[in-house]
Amino acid sequence: MNAYANSAQPDTIEETEVIIKRSFDGPWKVVLWDDDHHTYDYVIEMLMAVCNISLEKAFFHAVEVDTQKKTIVFTGELEHAEFIHEKIIGYGPDPRMTTSKGSMTATLEN
Repeated sequence: MNAYANSAQPDTIEETEVIIKRSFDGPWKVVLWDDDHHTYDYVIEMLMAVCNISLEKAFFHAVEVDTQKKTIVFTGELEHAEFIHEKIIGYGPDPRMTTSKGSMTATLEN
């Protein structure tokens, strides 16, 4: 082994560690996406239950997802974002709409 190979290896490892660290750094966002299969009432009730937010804040998100086609409903650490995301996608269909076959779409973004 030559000296050049030894000196190049730590730099490669350090760069890899930085990339891995960045992928887990926050803040993480949970984004709720618009569709035509859930009512305002569903969005408001779901967000109040899942995100533990007020009626006013949930209504704001319902309007935003309808008009802007998406809304960020949570920003924070990865573990909490994953928890919120899982609760949203597991919430189920809107009983007020026969076309609603499942939960709303939500994504995790960093």
